[in-house]
Amino acid sequence: MQIERIVVGALATNCYLVTCNDKTIIIDPGDEGEKIIAACENKKVVGVLITHHHFDHVTALKQIEKHFGIKESTMVPGFDFEIIKTPGHTSDSLSYYFPSEKVLFSGDFLFYHSIGRTDLETGDDKEMQESLEKIKTYPDDITVYPGHGKSTTLGEEKPRFELYY
Repeated sequence: MQIERIVVGALATNCYLVTCNDKTIIIDPGDEGEKIIAACENKKVVGVLITHHHFDHVTALKQIEKHFGIKESTMVPGFDFEIIKTPGHTSDSLSYYFPSEKVLFSGDFLFYHSIGRTDLETGDDKEMQESLEKIKTYPDDITVYPGHGKSTTLGEEKPRFELYY
């Protein structure tokens, strides 16, 4: 698996290009559609995944769908991942876990040394706590690719979870 991070938009959102077996999926095309499209030159884009529907994660979605003739989906043939419902930041927050690569795309649920805000529309403190408890059961050596900022590992973040309760 090859993972390429493209930082887009005014809020510096991480958009990821994930390539496996010559097929690519785009995760969170937040903005700057032309920049994302240019980064996909010579790639066969077969799907787009969205971690949640805040504007900074979906502004370029329609442009990407139209350009590549794809639709937002939670299933992409050729990619083996688990969808983990991780509400708290938003009610529709999803994380995508690729078990064979031990990689998690967390959107705005989990960041390096932080978690997503729960004070925005559909955010919920209790749901965030439940999502953190759920993700605690996953292995420490998972690399977490968040919606903003640098990557981390689940083992690095788990000891901090109690600070957020």
